[in-house]
Amino acid sequence: MSESFSQLLRALPDFPEVLPDFDPAAAPADPAELFRLWLDEALAAGVPQPNACSLATADEHGRPSSRMLILKDIDDDGWHFATSRESRKGKELTANPHAALNFFWQQQGRQVRVAGDVVELSAEASAADWRARPGANGGNNENTDWQLYVIRPREIEFWQARHDRRHIRHRYAPR
Repeated sequence: MSESFSQLLRALPDFPEVLPDFDPAAAPADPAELFRLWLDEALAAGVPQPNACSLATADEHGRPSSRMLILKDIDDDGWHFATSRESRKGKELTANPHAALNFFWQQQGRQVRVAGDVVELSAEASAADWRARPGANGGNNENTDWQLYVIRPREIEFWQARHDRRHIRHRYAPR
């Protein structure tokens, strides 16, 4: 890496001047409740697509890959997302059913990591998700390869940036 490129990267702006405060001692016992609160705060702060996250998967050899997608829901089953079973991530999830999500809201200096086992939901749930997609014509998924998945968290970590670099981490280990 050239010295000037390294200097450029180090000089890039960090987080906004004003960051939200976060007291882990006051956090709800349910991580989904805290996530919904942080998502509401991200929406109120004007964060575009705060439901977008990075999904990291690995193939049968443990080689990782990641991409952006949209969180569909959080319920007792887990954290929902969907994809084609024939996509790279679908094939990786078949071979290695473990994944991690990472939400990053730069405007608030916050991120949320969710990691755990991945399970396929029912064909009915997948079909309903397909029909509910923006721009969907209400028809059936003719290839029936659209799959709704859930991550059943082994760990969830909430991270709040601080200007003094003493960032706050709050970890839940539900399983």
